[in-house]
Amino acid sequence: MKVFKTGAAAAVAAVLALTATACGGSSDKASGDGGASGGAKDKIAIGIKFDQPGLGLKTPDGKFTGFDVDVATYVAKELGYQPDQIEFKQAVSAERENLIANGDVKLVVATYTINDKRKAKVDFAGPYFLAHQDLLVRADETSITKAEDLNKKKLCSVTGSTSAQNVKTKLAPEADLQQLGGYSECLTGLENKAVDALTTDDSILAGYAAQEKNKGKFKLTGLKLSDEPYGIGLKKGDKDLQTKVNAALKKMVEDGSWQKAVDANFGPANYKAEPAPQITEGS
Repeated sequence: MKVFKTGAAAAVAAVLALTATACGGSSDKASGDGGASGGAKDKIAIGIKFDQPGLGLKTPDGKFTGFDVDVATYVAKELGYQPDQIEFKQAVSAERENLIANGDVKLVVATYTINDKRKAKVDFAGPYFLAHQDLLVRADETSITKAEDLNKKKLCSVTGSTSAQNVKTKLAPEADLQQLGGYSECLTGLENKAVDALTTDDSILAGYAAQEKNKGKFKLTGLKLSDEPYGIGLKKGDKDLQTKVNAALKKMVEDGSWQKAVDANFGPANYKAEPAPQITEGS
């Protein structure tokens, strides 16, 4: 009889231990830190562009497409998150550092060029892509084959663009610089012959040129006016996350997913992307 009581007590204790473990599991889920921490994973918030075709675009039906979206989704998977556990947040250029510092997102994958000024505020993984400043012209354009050819011609970019100023101050000082509110406005002007060229990163230009409505209308000059290594931004000092993201990027290249994403998002523009760059951050 005494043995029976001891066995029953052990069984009750075991049940109570299991119950406590089950109740405690939910405490590992993320709450306001841009992603999960600990064991159980809930969601991960990732900053992307919402308005860049081919890179980061939010479609009218609420879906997200583009190379940066594909990279972000792959990295999230390697971190343990399924696509339905990703919360994409808009990361406009001026707010990328703030989104990371405030914990609004865990990662930023948004044509985010690695440079020393930004590295003073955030850390990067990667780079995962090497873009260059370039020019987009009409498909039948033959008079613009180098930057100097823009002298006396109308060059378009968005207001405050460093790309446009780079051309204006260093390469073609006599270019007639037109600064508009968005790249789509420049494209309309280019198509209508109101401007002669549009400048920004070649990856961004290729994304616009690859849109169904723009196929065959434009071409890139392939001038490579600057180097723009894109990295994945993350909170400064989070070396563990940086190491894991770098490992995910390496795997994406090795298993062919990186090239597949490049072909799918930029191929229609006949854009010849650079090979996957060597990862330099965190090493």
